[in-house]
Amino acid sequence: MSANLVGDSTQHPDFIYSLDDDGNVVSWVNDLLDPHGSQDLTSLEKHLSHIVPALEVASEDLSLHLERLIDEISRSATRLPYDLHFMRDGALSLQVALNDVTTRSSSSFSPQSSATLNKLHSLDLIKRNMELARDVLREAESWSTLESEVSSLLSEQNYEKAAEKLSEASKSMVVFQNTSEYEGRRALMISLQNQLEASLSSALIAAINSRDTALCRTYYSIFYNIQRDSEFRTYYFGSRRSSLLSMWQDARLSDCGDPSTPSNTPTQPTADFLTTFFIAFLNILNSERTSISAIFPDPQLTLSTFITSTLSALQPTFSERLSAFCNHHGPAALPFLIAIFQATEKFAVSADKLLERTEVSSALLSSPGESPVTDSTPRSHRRRSSQSRLSISRRMSLSASVTGTFRLTGSGLDWDTEVFEPFLEYQVSYGSLETKFLSSSLPEESPQADLARALRERTLDVFSLAEESLPRMQTFTHGYGAFALVSALDEFLTSFIEGSHTSFSCSSLASSASAVAGSGVDDLADLDYTLEDYSAIQAWLHLLESLRALRDHLSVFESQLRGTVLQVSTAFRARAQDPHASMPGTTRGALQLLSQSTLNAPVLHELLDSVLFPESRPSSQDSIRSRNNAPLLVKSRLALNAAASTVQTSLQAAMLSPLHKSLAHYAALPLWATQSQAPRRGGGPGATSDAAVPTFSLSPSETMQRVAESLLNLPRLFEVYVDDDVLSFSIDTLPHVDSTLLESLAEQAAPEPPPMHARRPSIVRSTMATAPASVFSPESIASVWLSSLGLSLLTHLTKTILPSIRTLTTAGAAQLASDLGYLGNIISALNVESDELSRWIEVVSMDNEAGKATVLGVDGADSIFGAVARMRGWDLA
Repeated sequence: MSANLVGDSTQHPDFIYSLDDDGNVVSWVNDLLDPHGSQDLTSLEKHLSHIVPALEVASEDLSLHLERLIDEISRSATRLPYDLHFMRDGALSLQVALNDVTTRSSSSFSPQSSATLNKLHSLDLIKRNMELARDVLREAESWSTLESEVSSLLSEQNYEKAAEKLSEASKSMVVFQNTSEYEGRRALMISLQNQLEASLSSALIAAINSRDTALCRTYYSIFYNIQRDSEFRTYYFGSRRSSLLSMWQDARLSDCGDPSTPSNTPTQPTADFLTTFFIAFLNILNSERTSISAIFPDPQLTLSTFITSTLSALQPTFSERLSAFCNHHGPAALPFLIAIFQATEKFAVSADKLLERTEVSSALLSSPGESPVTDSTPRSHRRRSSQSRLSISRRMSLSASVTGTFRLTGSGLDWDTEVFEPFLEYQVSYGSLETKFLSSSLPEESPQADLARALRERTLDVFSLAEESLPRMQTFTHGYGAFALVSALDEFLTSFIEGSHTSFSCSSLASSASAVAGSGVDDLADLDYTLEDYSAIQAWLHLLESLRALRDHLSVFESQLRGTVLQVSTAFRARAQDPHASMPGTTRGALQLLSQSTLNAPVLHELLDSVLFPESRPSSQDSIRSRNNAPLLVKSRLALNAAASTVQTSLQAAMLSPLHKSLAHYAALPLWATQSQAPRRGGGPGATSDAAVPTFSLSPSETMQRVAESLLNLPRLFEVYVDDDVLSFSIDTLPHVDSTLLESLAEQAAPEPPPMHARRPSIVRSTMATAPASVFSPESIASVWLSSLGLSLLTHLTKTILPSIRTLTTAGAAQLASDLGYLGNIISALNVESDELSRWIEVVSMDNEAGKATVLGVDGADSIFGAVARMRGWDLA
């Protein structure tokens, strides 16, 4: 049905056209009524209210279309017999005409006709051979008198006539090709051309110096007739560029390390000299544009050749000057090198515009009836292949899918590759140059007692330097150095973070915080912390806050870096989609060199694709979100996490300092070697009862009671810092942090997702999956820290303290089991669970018989049982 409706102007719903794809009308109707599963009657009725009118309209349209087809067929059927009869009569008439032509041609052909045609062919061949022989004889006659005629014309200073003679003789050289006379005549030709050039050289130089355009054009015609137009250009270019070569050679530069320059000679920076040099160069090009257009038939190509030949004739060469310049400045050479590159680029753009105007003006000056001196100049010279001159860094074969193709507006000549090729070596090494410059620009760290303040100050310096690198990459590499920039910045920031990490890892911060907040000390005066402990806690907190500030700076800068890379990616894609796009401020040759260099590697385009996805590429929302949010400075973030973890571990050590002091002599208590379990007064040092405590309900030791009291007082420590969210920074790098606890807190802190389309639930899930630490409540942060502190203390106890107990009697084991059980109850109040503590309690609680029986069946992997067995002597049974 849909095929019959194609020609109709009425627009029908898409489901009407799907009838062609389904031959079963019943299944088509069922799929149409229930496309997404079972629906209620209300939805079905609403769906039918849209389908039935559409089907009725389509049926009416089909009926009208069929009626029109029937009418057209009825009208055409009556003319069909007449058309067939007319075609038959025409075919019969054509057959009769063809038979008549065949009969007449057969009767007019005779045997003498073939002989006549063969004779005419022979006569034509004889005529052509005789003409060729006549030309050869004339050329031989002219060669016999060529030397005397040319010498006579030279003595008469009739140079134009002599050039015409030599031109005619040169054209006949092909006649003597592969003959014994060829080399002799060729030597004679070269000798006569040299005589003519020598006779003209002084007059030519005088005409060039006097800027006699008409005479120079005449001389160019003479040189062209004797195939010496390249020598004429050499004379002309040599005269015009002499002042530039002298200016270059006599330059006294202060930053090129020239030992021959006297100390009392005034010098100038290379950037200033190049600016002056290029201005003088442009002035000469402007003055020569009119003269060259009047003298040469290809003024644009001639002017571009003048530029390249002048740059090639510089002594010392441009590359040597750049090398000496970079060696002089060392690691700090990059900004000065970019200044030189910008001056060169400005000159190239101005020269390219000048070449464009030269082409237009020369086209206007040429009259329609005027023919140039020659039209045999090969057009291939307009864009010479420069592949043979490429350096190693440019010999890289890249597919069109990677490099893309682009064409800039301009003169269309490749002269500018000669200008920018000396910079290519440094552009390819941009990453290492940027890294060296950033490292050398960072001021040395001044010794300060306050490491946190020093870190904050150096952070500002570091990111200020990093931000300055973004425009440098764009200016020097036009975006091709984006990957090198990201790598250099990542290396630079990683080095800075790791150096800072090393500095505060090797320093004691107890003395760096000279003063502690008085309110905090007063609020926690009844705790076991000393003034040095408070100072250490404050110092580590300040350092953690400095790391958080560094993280914030890193996030902001990474956004700026991503924006720069996104800008480069957008520009690259726009240039690939529009081959005629132009980039202001540069020339075709500069970008051509960069596109052929190793900077234009697949890793660059992977980076550009990671920040910008084409709309046509199928990708799930989750993958787009994850890749767009993927960090660019991966190593820096890993180094920052490592530094944060070190500070958090040190901060926890300061917070647990009273507990560690209490546990320092716990392994050497005489309780563990007690032979008999004598009744003790219960309740510890604060007990008021003298009643003997039964052996099955031993009280914890005084040391464990102090540890437990200190653990219960830890929440009060966090109350002092409840208004400071510095503890929420990098909470996932806390030692022994419980990932399950973090996930549960993140789910509680995640806001309610807004209502979204049913086909995009993945974004909602990704939003809820990662809640930032800043949305955690102070209570949640304190809970995570208390859990981490409890686990750190238990790790210290189970890994260091308990294995240090030498001897454990039965009574000592019972006391230890009581202490560990009491500690386990206290730890549970802080929402901390430890399998190792439970295992210690289980093994210590064993009696001798059970322990000795277990020794035989336990492998060496159970280090806790092995330690207890050693203490209790079970391994000696």
